[in-house]
Amino acid sequence: VLPSPDRPAPSISITEIRQYLRAQNIPFHDGYSCLHTPSLFTGDRGDQPLPANGPFTLFIDKTTGSFLCTATLAEGTWQDFQANVEMRLRGISPIPPASSEEMEKEMRQAREDARCIWERALPLWELLDEKETKETKALFGISQVTNATLKRFGVRYLRAARSLVFPWFSPQDATLKGLKLLRVEKSGSTITYVEETLPRFDSYRNLFGLPLIGRRDTELVLTGWELDALALHQAAGVASLALPRGTSCLPPTLLPYLEQFKRITLWLGEDLHSWEAAKLFARKLSLKRCSLVRPGSLQPRPLEALNQGLNVTKILRSALLASHKSIVSFRQLREEVFGELVNTEQVSGVRWTRFPELNKLLKGHRRGELTIFTGPTGSGKTTFISEYALDLCMQGVCTLWGSFEINNVRLAKIMLTQFAGRRLEDQLELYDEWADRFEELPLYFMTFHGQQNIKTVIDTMQHAVYMYDITHVVVDNLQFMMGHEHISVDR
Repeated sequence: VLPSPDRPAPSISITEIRQYLRAQNIPFHDGYSCLHTPSLFTGDRGDQPLPANGPFTLFIDKTTGSFLCTATLAEGTWQDFQANVEMRLRGISPIPPASSEEMEKEMRQAREDARCIWERALPLWELLDEKETKETKALFGISQVTNATLKRFGVRYLRAARSLVFPWFSPQDATLKGLKLLRVEKSGSTITYVEETLPRFDSYRNLFGLPLIGRRDTELVLTGWELDALALHQAAGVASLALPRGTSCLPPTLLPYLEQFKRITLWLGEDLHSWEAAKLFARKLSLKRCSLVRPGSLQPRPLEALNQGLNVTKILRSALLASHKSIVSFRQLREEVFGELVNTEQVSGVRWTRFPELNKLLKGHRRGELTIFTGPTGSGKTTFISEYALDLCMQGVCTLWGSFEINNVRLAKIMLTQFAGRRLEDQLELYDEWADRFEELPLYFMTFHGQQNIKTVIDTMQHAVYMYDITHVVVDNLQFMMGHEHISVDR
């Protein structure tokens, strides 16, 4: 849940951050998306000035002011950073902000569960016989991926769950922090990949492949899938990492680990959804160092390119620079226009699975569009819109709800009932199972209720877009948000 309206986190500008660091004699240099400073949590404690020649392992996010120390994994808000600087000036050792006891307990349990699974999983090439290994590789579409590549990335296979296991090792001390399980479900000729993470989806922050990155690596290919990272390394020998939540989100806490790269190529997938996500992430990473691989039949996702025997290095060389100039000619737009003609289905947006009639009217959900639903009180607007939003959310569209009329508990109850497709009050024993599945959705709620200051609401929305890569915002309803006395104001 985003910061509550009675005490919103004060927004901070990059100018204020720089001024504060200078005033406190903290050496820093400008990175792509973060400012780099020496860590408050390592080395000399007390009122000694921070060394300007030591390693700059503390990163301050230029947009939010949040910090992360990659040496000690201490992280917190800009207010936490200031508090620790004050403590240091008084000669007290700074203390990294602690997460809640409940969260700590949950993370410890997740690590323990991950360790048990990891110990039961086997390297793929150590299965009983060669036939089983071949069949398993064929099932996941990785017949072309060599054992050496799987070994390098530490991929294992959990026979009991018929799942590939991707580890998450701490960049600090190489201990196992979590893992991702990937299994295949077949329905006729369609294949779907099902992922499960330990710890849970929203606290899973693994950049798969990070321990293999050298200090001197300056170029990187960022993918949306672990198997793509394997294929890229094998086919082109490039440093490659996979984002923990694919194309749905690039959590800002991962940005410090990407600061060392002078050039990042985003090759996230083969559809227009991946292309849109790549453009969004490039803005977060700084456009000037990003290039994007445009999806197309001759440029499928990396694993597919490896399987088809395409020249992966050549595809990487043809990546387009993300920072285009303010004025372009048709020649520069030509490929994009062709892409839109080829993929008319995808261009029309994410289609609803529950509302075929709505697809005829609106074609699908597209970014940057405003849809207004009107109707008299009690006609079912909220009930319909919660299902309409849920439909998209289940397809990976990151959604932010601003429910100004009914409170979040009631709204979540409606959505959970719609998600489960049953009356849970009659089957309370199923509640935890459905709640666990519901919790995995990329769904966030604003904590406002009743009439609100518009600026506060807009600031909260912008914060959510940066933090969680929100692409769909629902406001229910405008009248409650605006209050009734602003009739003369241009809404």
